[in-house]
Formats: sequence, C-alpha cells, structure tokens
Amino acid sequence: MTTKPHAVLVPFPAQGHLSPFLQLAKLLHSRGFHITYVNNEFNHNRLLQSKGEDFVNGLPDFKFVSFPDGLPPSDEDASAARKTMLGPFRELVAKLNASPDSPPVSCIIPDGFMCFGLKAAEELGILGVPFWTASACGFKSYFHYVELIEKGLIPHKSKLSS
Repeated sequence: MTTKPHAVLVPFPAQGHLSPFLQLAKLLHSRGFHITYVNNEFNHNRLLQSKGEDFVNGLPDFKFVSFPDGLPPSDEDASAARKTMLGPFRELVAKLNASPDSPPVSCIIPDGFMCFGLKAAEELGILGVPFWTASACGFKSYFHYVELIEKGLIPHKSKLSS
C-alpha cells in the first residue's frame, strides 16, 4: 500500500492569505494529498463561529488544526506572532507524525511571511516550499523594495517614526 503525500499548509493569519491557501489545499487534496490546514487559535475560533463545527471536522484526509500563536488573546499584532510560533509549530508537526490517523508529513507549505514554517521543515528534514499569495506584480515589487526606499518612493520606517 502506498502512502499519500501529506502537506501541511500554514497561511499568514489574514483574510487575503487564508483564502488562497484554502484554494491551494483543495487543489492538492484533489490531486491525492492528505491535507492539514493550520490556523492560529484566534482564526480557528473565527472559522468555527462563521462556518460551524462541521466545517472544521473536514474529511478523514483533510483536517483543520490550530496551535497557539504565543500571544495573549488581546494582542492583535499578527506579525509578532511569527516570532513565537516556531516551537508550537514543531510540536504540532511531531504530533501529526505520531498520529496513526494520517501519513507522515512529507512537505510543509508556509506562507512566504511565515518563515518559521521553513525553519521547522529544515530542522525536521521535511521539504519546505513557501507559497506567496500576492499577485505576480506585487511579488516582483518586493525585489525592488530597497530601491524604492532609496529613491524616496516609499518612506523608510525610521523616517516615519521621526
């Protein structure tokens, strides 16, 4: 018996990232992947409230899971969460790998902004492939960001605070 490939998808916790990741998850699932779609606890609870318990129960080979983002419930700074998620994410992947209900994780697909996902993949010896949800034009602009700051088209963060 062959084992299905198991992809763990980790979107950035903002709507413009969650929807494209869900579309990618559905596409990979239709191609025979076992899917684990990972949310932080805050977004997982919002999904429960908006879609209901049955939605996140998923299918035997398409699961929605959550893990703590390391921030207090009142902290709305999603970017700070990226610094605290590596440990809890590593624990989640270890739990998935130990589960008899799913095949071992074969790849981690983190959002391009969720660098801890690639670090965890590297540490665990698992393929890590970042997924960027920005348009091609938006993605290309990231490569010119420093140049745009130097030309004064984008204010530098230190200039904004003075």
